[in-house]
Amino acid sequence: QVQLVESGGGLVQAGGSLRLSCAAPPRTFMWYSVGWFRQAPGKDREFVGGMAANAGTTYYGDSVKGRFTMFTDNRKLTVYLQMNNLIPEDTAIYYCAVDKTTNRRTPTTNVDDYDVWGQGTQVTVSS
Repeated sequence: QVQLVESGGGLVQAGGSLRLSCAAPPRTFMWYSVGWFRQAPGKDREFVGGMAANAGTTYYGDSVKGRFTMFTDNRKLTVYLQMNNLIPEDTAIYYCAVDKTTNRRTPTTNVDDYDVWGQGTQVTVSS
């Protein structure tokens, strides 16, 4: 049973940085793609970034490209989302999720393709 645990959210001023973490059981991120999504009040869940299995190809949403970066630790137990130059529009609950389709070479941006979700962590950016 895959369970994802997110951490690292908080309150930050515009222009600041935060690093979110998504921890999973061993081999999860070796076998499956992982994605980060966010959801602001009254809005649909939005794709932020994705990483293919075994620290493969990464892909980012247009609204965060150049500011956010995904990476993993050496043992691939945790996937991080480094968020720099934050703006108030980045305020949302951030979720990590795993796509258990094993033959994807690039991460999918479709929220419905992700099978397991973390509990979410709140990020608030003040102006």
